[in-house]
Formats: sequence, structure tokens, C-alpha cells
Amino acid sequence: MSTPVMKHAWKSMTLTERDQFEKDGYLLIRGALSQEEVDFYTAAIDRVYETAAAERSKEGSLHLLSAVRNCPELVSMLDHPAVFGYVWSMLGWNAHVYHSHIDVHPRITERKPFWWHWHQDGGRQNREIETDPRPRLSVKLAFWLSDVSEPGRGNLTIVPGSHKTNWLPGPPKRDVEWPQPPGAIQVTVNPGDVLFFDRRIWHARSDNYSDFTRKVAFFGYTYRWITIRDEVADLPQQPWWDTVNPVQRQLLGHVGDGSGDHAWGHYPETTPLYGELSGRGLLDSSIPALIP
Repeated sequence: MSTPVMKHAWKSMTLTERDQFEKDGYLLIRGALSQEEVDFYTAAIDRVYETAAAERSKEGSLHLLSAVRNCPELVSMLDHPAVFGYVWSMLGWNAHVYHSHIDVHPRITERKPFWWHWHQDGGRQNREIETDPRPRLSVKLAFWLSDVSEPGRGNLTIVPGSHKTNWLPGPPKRDVEWPQPPGAIQVTVNPGDVLFFDRRIWHARSDNYSDFTRKVAFFGYTYRWITIRDEVADLPQQPWWDTVNPVQRQLLGHVGDGSGDHAWGHYPETTPLYGELSGRGLLDSSIPALIP
């Protein structure tokens, strides 16, 4: 498993980027992946797609959870230096990946019945936390590997600025025809672009009626005191595990003695991401979550 060399330096998000993220709920990082990386990750996902026939829908689409477990070649996306700074700038060093998935959506040949796909990420968090607005809790990176530079190609659709809105007006049932939310836009991206977004932003995947196959890998990051949804318990037994760096192991949930106390951030000096940021002089006092 040989990944392309990534030449980006780690850096925190700028104040301008932070202000835009707080306002809009997302940032689009153009050209984060090189063409070599796009080719490498695309080939890896294509191999997984070919072997995952049982998990595909009748239209041929694939929504496969636990991205790294099912496609180990994606492990270098976890802490990709071109975009990982956005994650730790918002969450700090005591973070991990709690949810990830690979999405492949070929062209749909017949128009599908209407379904209201709009949602916020987090599942039960949105029902069981009573504040308004709800807390951020997690952020997500979407690595785009196909040409979605025009609408109609299965674009992610979002409502900018909606991340601080708990409820979105919608139909009485999800199969009732209903107009798009006011302000909704389709995100247009090129292969190699990365979307960084607040899990609370209201979003939906649109259907792909184009000749392009939509390919994207999503990684959701949260605090280590929030449980992991991905299947990662058996990763240390995998033959490629010895190639994984300490920060990647932390992000995949394998740091600490299993007691749970370490996940609460009580031992920063033995937490790989804290050590990495400290060694690089990136523990900025302007970002409270980075300081123990």
C-alpha cells in the first residue's frame, strides 16, 4: 500500500477562514489533492466498488461505511496535510474519526420518486440535545474524486448558513413533493477539491442523471469522548496496520488503555496529535481547544 507523497505543510486555518466557516458553515478547499493522489484514491475506490456487489443498490450506487476499514488506501486522507488543519483548528487535539463512508453513484437512467433527503448529520444528537442552536460537536471532510463541476451530477446540496438553525421547514412526510429550502445551492467541485463542513449544516445528496459517476470519501471528526460509529475494533490485526502513523491510529480510535479515561483528554502528552502539534509549534493560545 504505497500512497503518493504529500508536500503540504501543516497549518491552522486563518482568521478569515474561521470567520467564513462560522458564517456559512462550510469551506471549499480547491485543488487540495494532486492529480497523482486523485488517481491513486480513485483506483482504490474502484477496486472496492468491484468487490462490493452485494452492498450496491439496484441502480448500482454504493454507500459503504467505515471507509478505511474497507479501503485501507484511504488512511492517508485521515490527516491529509492540505486539509487536516481545518479539523484540529476547530476541534483541537483530542479528536478522532467517528463516522466515515465511501460513496459511488453512477448515472441514474430512470427518474426516481421524490424523497426529502434534507438532514443534519449526527442522528440522535439532533433529537436528544435540547439547546438552540445545537452544539457543533463534529465536522466533516469530503474528498471529491470525480467531476461534479456542473449541477445535475449528484452534487451535494446545502443551505449556506443553516448550521445554526435547528429545524428546516419541510413536508409532512418525506415522500410528499416539496420545494427545495430557500437558499439551497448545489456544490460544484472538481476532482481533488475538498469540502470542509459543520455537521449541523442542512444538506442533501441530489440524484445523478449525468454521464459522470460521482465518487467521494467522507470523514467525520468529533471529540474522543464521543463514541465511534465506524467498525474499527479489528484494525490492529490488519496486515497494513504497522504502516499507520500514531496520529492516524488516534483518529481510528486506537490510543489509550481502553479505560476511556484517556479519551477524555487527561493525558495530552501521550496523545499523538497533541505531541505532533506541540512539536510543530502549533499549539496556538488563540484556539482554546488546542491547549490542555
